[in-house]
Amino acid sequence: MKKSDFYFNLPEDLIAQTPMKERDQSRLMMLDKESGEIKHKLFKDIIDYLEAGDCIILNNTRVLPARLFGIKENTGGKVEFLLLKRIDNNQWETLVKPGKKAKVGDCIVFGDGILKAKIVGLGDEGSRIVEFEYEGIFEEILDKLGTMPLPPYITESLDDQERYQTVYSKNKGSAAAPTAGLHFTEDLLKQIREKGINIAFVTLHVGLGTFRPVKTDEILDHKMHSEFYMIDEENAGIINESKKNGGKIITVGTTSTRTIESVVDDHGMIKAKSGWTDIFIYPGYEFKVIDGLITNFHLPESTLIMLVSALAGREKTLFAYEEAINNDYRFFSFGDAMFII
Repeated sequence: MKKSDFYFNLPEDLIAQTPMKERDQSRLMMLDKESGEIKHKLFKDIIDYLEAGDCIILNNTRVLPARLFGIKENTGGKVEFLLLKRIDNNQWETLVKPGKKAKVGDCIVFGDGILKAKIVGLGDEGSRIVEFEYEGIFEEILDKLGTMPLPPYITESLDDQERYQTVYSKNKGSAAAPTAGLHFTEDLLKQIREKGINIAFVTLHVGLGTFRPVKTDEILDHKMHSEFYMIDEENAGIINESKKNGGKIITVGTTSTRTIESVVDDHGMIKAKSGWTDIFIYPGYEFKVIDGLITNFHLPESTLIMLVSALAGREKTLFAYEEAINNDYRFFSFGDAMFII
């Protein structure tokens, strides 16, 4: 299967630069994965397509203010860090700009010295392993010094940093938001619960590996980067009980999908566990748990549209994307949503 099998031409003006004023007023495309039928709705209407006993699965990761700006201790040159993945308490895999000048042994100072970093090794695809030195709590220092790492295709500034967090975000650790969840409001979640629809939470700390472009012509040659996930006994039980009682299992976002499909056993049961997953889902994959997916509109030739195509079929997915473009849907992180069911 070729990367080019998942190409489509996206007009640049359809890339959403800012979030909708009201989260649940974004548009929603309903896609029947069996018939290919398409309906056009608003996101708040999603409750009409969920039934009592169904279960939606949300990724409650919280985005770190993971972009840091500092200076080299020896030269005073400007350096930008983007934290990708925590290796242990003080060591992180990090993208560094300018990368070619970031040598092992270099020391970088942030915020007048309240945070220092030393490059101690080389990571994958040009990343660096850095070790931080500080006093106090690292997350509090990040809150003070860091900025939100918006994707490169978003060129406008974000007035309210919380708009790049889901309303249910909880566990800090992501380099990017699980964007399908950005459409939910507290009121919509309340309506969902009142209708008898179950809500389960997982955590997958989104790394940039999820969004890295596929560089190989054959998609099977692409290597996914691993990301940390966890699901506890309570939430595993909610999903298993919903499935046992005949409810539909619907993941919100590709990250929730990858988590759930990573923790299911041979009998279709979800196990409470934590670890690292590099699962790559593409057409031909047989889903073991989920019945439906709520997701945004993704980049051409990305692993994300490949996952969507695995559930809905490549032809139906590309036709739906063509419909979205013809109807001026907004794409990517701050864009509109689709519900595949």
